[in-house]
Amino acid sequence: MDYQEAKARISELKKIIEESNRAYYVEDAPNITDFEYDELFRELNRIEAEYPELKTADSPTQKVGGKAAEGFKEVVHKYRLYSLDNSNNYDDLRKWYERVKKEYPKEDELSLVVELKIDGLSCALTYKNGELILGATRGNGIAGENITQNIKEIKSIPQKLSKQISIDVRGEVYMPVSSFERLNEENIERGIKEFANPRNAAAGSLRQLDSKITAQRDLHFFAYTALPEDKNIIKTHYEGMKLLEELGFETNPNYKLVKGIDEVIELCKYWETQRFNLNYATDGMVIKINEISKQNELGYTSRAPKWATAFKFPPEEVWTKLEDVELSVGKTGAVTPIAILTPVKLAGTVVKRASLHNFDEIQRLGINKGNEVLIKKAAEIIPKVIRKRENEDMGVYSMPDKCPSCGAELVKTDDEVALYCPNSLDCPAQIKGRIEYWASKEAMDIDGVGESIVEKLYEKGLINDFADLYKLTVDDFMTLDLIKEKSADNLYSAIQGTKNPTMTKFLTALSIKLIGKETAELIANEFPTLESIKNASIEDLIKIDGIGDKAAKSVVEFFNDENNKIILNKLEEYGVKPQGSAYEKTSNIFDGKTFVITGTLSQPRSVFEERIKKAGGKVSGSVSKKTSYVLAGENPGSKFDKASDLGVIILSENEFNLFFKE
Repeated sequence: MDYQEAKARISELKKIIEESNRAYYVEDAPNITDFEYDELFRELNRIEAEYPELKTADSPTQKVGGKAAEGFKEVVHKYRLYSLDNSNNYDDLRKWYERVKKEYPKEDELSLVVELKIDGLSCALTYKNGELILGATRGNGIAGENITQNIKEIKSIPQKLSKQISIDVRGEVYMPVSSFERLNEENIERGIKEFANPRNAAAGSLRQLDSKITAQRDLHFFAYTALPEDKNIIKTHYEGMKLLEELGFETNPNYKLVKGIDEVIELCKYWETQRFNLNYATDGMVIKINEISKQNELGYTSRAPKWATAFKFPPEEVWTKLEDVELSVGKTGAVTPIAILTPVKLAGTVVKRASLHNFDEIQRLGINKGNEVLIKKAAEIIPKVIRKRENEDMGVYSMPDKCPSCGAELVKTDDEVALYCPNSLDCPAQIKGRIEYWASKEAMDIDGVGESIVEKLYEKGLINDFADLYKLTVDDFMTLDLIKEKSADNLYSAIQGTKNPTMTKFLTALSIKLIGKETAELIANEFPTLESIKNASIEDLIKIDGIGDKAAKSVVEFFNDENNKIILNKLEEYGVKPQGSAYEKTSNIFDGKTFVITGTLSQPRSVFEERIKKAGGKVSGSVSKKTSYVLAGENPGSKFDKASDLGVIILSENEFNLFFKE
């Protein structure tokens, strides 16, 4: 691989890994398997080692996680929460041990603590004189979300310790598998979308803006690290675990103190099969050097401790029969094939359906109904078909030519792999999909309005688009099966409570093709009123840094469509009025200015983004001729170089702060 190829591949890997980080840490919806993520991460590390001049401060190899979600205040951690490097097989595990062992050649075997890696949401707790004063998510490791009120709703987290001690505690919030299954059963009955797995259920429950909802969920907490203010209290990690138990914390009962790597591997092999008998999800083991003095000597890389590693269990794969292919029509008309399988147990749960992605993937796999297929779980969440049995030729499943929902002729564009139903106006699946998305957490977040409720309202003729939700009365809801007056009142109130969304939420919820939340925010920051967006031309939109030709064309076509105009008029008639920017402007010093932030600053990047936006400015992820300023911290990397080449003004943090001086 030459220099230019390495540079291009690094750029590609950064993008994929950053998207995966956001999906995992911010959206609680992993989009690739842990194994696939680790392989990509290893490749990036390898290329950066070969071409160190291409390693930049904004590389995923230099940081952890994502930023705080909307609705929670950001809090900077007293002690950074690092990620863990992974060992995906026993050879990797031995290599890690040998690297550490070289630092202590006189010792026969090192003392290690082996723990189950709980698949939940990492949290940091702070106690002052035995009183809980702060609970926060990991976030990006440097700063997370302040969720203290929700933390207090978890019964296994003590609000007052058994000793008046000042201490920081690290641990994992999780939902037992039995509670997860019960919650999903309740969600199905109420017509609410199911959670994908226990981790998503725990994260979704813990990050509720209403702590009463958190209190209703069966969340638990395993403490795994003690960081007392008095450093002399504990000398080893094992002593720290015992201290946590004395203070009133629940620790995972399966941690063990061992000597040498052979005992570690023996435990990993045992739990690889026994984990499915547990009432909580685990995807591996964590191995730590026991002595804290050795931990301090070994230190950290930019993102992970050298004195610990995570052994990841191999993804489980099983064979089963492909009984049928179900066609799902989405809100934009995209038709997606779903594998219907002979039920089979996989990673502790019974799997009946799996992803086939698209029809090109079916052709690549060469599969058809009746084939024996190998399936695995992506990130232990979404089952997918990997391949069929060799020498089993049953032909290939034929692509449909008509929409399974409305019967319209399907179309395919040259630049996309998906098949589309063009009948957006009268296709029931698309209509219901747009309404469901409008009400979803990603959009307007209308509590209680899920697939089942939308289906019932649509079938009764009470709604035909998402604007119709706002004309519904309590009596309308009471005509639905199993809906009593209190539930009807709650649904009505939930809908009416979303009449004044931010412009970003509003644009996101409209289901405009190619316009997701981030793109919607870029448009909303430039065009603060709905009228200004309606009147924007393609040329106006592509002037926004980050908006391409296709996205701009999609926006203009949406607002010029006569049917969409009718829906927008109805929304206005029913009192739905989007507000401007999510940020309340405090000054106009950056009006019309675009910033790019690079390098390490004194505070999390989100702090500076908020200051810029409140002062009227915009923040972009890439440097171009349209960029007004680059705010550069330590180790700024390639964005700094590009800004220099283009003649863009580069500001230090001190120079940036001068804008805010009286």
